[in-house]
Amino acid sequence: MQQTNLFGEIENGQSISLPDADLRYFSQYYQSDEADQLFEYLKAGTPWRQDSIRIAGIERQQPRLSAWYGDSDAEYTYSGLHLVPLPWSQQLLAIKSALETTCACHFNSVLLNYYRDQQDSMGWHSDDEAELGAMPVIASLTFGADREFALKHKTRKELRYKIRLKHGSLLIMQGTTQAHWLHAIAKEKDAVGPRINLTFRRIFGSRSPAK
Repeated sequence: MQQTNLFGEIENGQSISLPDADLRYFSQYYQSDEADQLFEYLKAGTPWRQDSIRIAGIERQQPRLSAWYGDSDAEYTYSGLHLVPLPWSQQLLAIKSALETTCACHFNSVLLNYYRDQQDSMGWHSDDEAELGAMPVIASLTFGADREFALKHKTRKELRYKIRLKHGSLLIMQGTTQAHWLHAIAKEKDAVGPRINLTFRRIFGSRSPAK
C-alpha cells in the first residue's frame, strides 16, 4: 500500500484536515519578541532533568531534558515514569490562562521538553494514558528552533502527515486524535538549535500507581 506523506503549510489558526483527528495550528500564537523572551525565561528558569523511561522492559535515558508542572494532585505516569508536579510559576500560569481561553477548556498540568540540538528527539507515541481521559485536549507550544512534527495513523498505515512547528506556534490536538494517531519528533541530519516544547493537558484520576 502506498504511503501518503502530507507536508503541512497551514495558515494561522487553521484546522488540519486528517481522518479520525481534530487538529488546529496557529503558526504565530506568540509574536517573535515575546516568543524570544519566553524561550530565554524557560531555558534559564526551568529545573531541567534527564529521566529514564522503560521501553520494551529496558531502562533508557530520554534523549531530551524535561520538567513537569501543575496542580498539586496532577501526578502523571507514562512508560514506567511517575511524575510529581512542580508548583506553577507566574509565567506558566499566564500562558495557561491564555491557552484555556483559546482551547475553551481547563488545564491542570504542563510537560516541558527541552530539545538541545538535532540529536534530541521524541519517539512514536500517543498521549492516551488513562489519566488523560477518553478524548484529551493537548495544547502544544513551541519556542526556539523549528522542528518537524510527524504523525502516522495507527491502523491506516498509508496515512502520514508532517509539519514544521515554528517558534511561537501552537498546535492543538483534541477529539479522537490520540486514539487514532501516533506522533513523534525525529532526530535531524542538519544542525538545529535548541527548542522548548510545552504540552498543556488535564489529568484525571491523579495519584495513580506507577505502571
